[in-house]
Amino acid sequence: MTSEDLVVIAEETSDPRHGCEPEKRPIKAYLNYGLIPLDKTRGPTSHEEVAWVRRLLGVANAGHSGTLDPGVSGLLPIGLGRATKAISLLLLFPKEYVAVMRIHSSVPREQVDRVVREFTDEIFQKPPQRSSVKRQVRSRTIYEMDILEQEGNLFLLRCLCESGTYIRKLIYDMGEVLGVGATMVELRRTKVGPLSESQGLVTLHDLNDAVFRMKNGDETRIRAVVRPIESCLEGIKKVVVKDAAIDAVCHGAMLAVPGVVSLSSHISKDETVVLLSGKGELVGLGKAAMTTEEVVNSKKGIAFPVNRVIMEQGTYPKLWKTAGREPKEGTESTPASR
Repeated sequence: MTSEDLVVIAEETSDPRHGCEPEKRPIKAYLNYGLIPLDKTRGPTSHEEVAWVRRLLGVANAGHSGTLDPGVSGLLPIGLGRATKAISLLLLFPKEYVAVMRIHSSVPREQVDRVVREFTDEIFQKPPQRSSVKRQVRSRTIYEMDILEQEGNLFLLRCLCESGTYIRKLIYDMGEVLGVGATMVELRRTKVGPLSESQGLVTLHDLNDAVFRMKNGDETRIRAVVRPIESCLEGIKKVVVKDAAIDAVCHGAMLAVPGVVSLSSHISKDETVVLLSGKGELVGLGKAAMTTEEVVNSKKGIAFPVNRVIMEQGTYPKLWKTAGREPKEGTESTPASR
């Protein structure tokens, strides 16, 4: 994010003795805050793919965002170490899929085009029986959908949709409206928010090669296949925190107005925001208790309660005080204001 995108509250330069720009972290810390845009293959479960990544890298923690069924391929974002706490941010973004739809009997192409247009809107779905969520009707938005190719009764569809949309059910419902039935033959996820197949995905073979090179002293490849978790924050409102307030936030304190250096314009109340250091490191996730305008025009008050801490405690020095004891992560405490 450029300085032009931020509303500056206070002039402050982050101390170079503490923390580090995400891309320049030492390799151990780099992996601890890493994100892998994995190219999942058809066959294994998402859980199996994560387990293989964990084993290859020798890390204790790894997690994915957005399960892909065994028969589905494509982008499976995997967070490593402390980045697993932030991977849920990707659920805020739309997802793009490419699917092969087979209709069960021939109909005129213009009829298929019409149904595709009708479903490019808010739709209502009940998750399938084997889903991991409660089976109740819910609304989802299809932002874009078009037919890329047709061969007989097979149609190649591109669909940009709200997170949590079931493409198999979407195709089934379109078949019902067509009156002839339809089945999803194949599915591939090509985009999750700012992560895209066009930017290049990482296979397990790529990762294995990168780990081998890293163990032999060459970090170039591992830094190419693993990205900093900060690389997936595009499109989310941001708040830059003063160095002196960062460790308090890491101990669970709420961020008050005096602890803000700058922030995105047009932040609304209750909007999810990311808290960053002056070097661009992800400190934590929060919800706005104030709008941008209110922060700019206030000298005190809780601006951003912290929902989840990402940065390790002690990355920045403790420069705050509490009434009697240090706050614990996840509890209410003295605001991080200095």
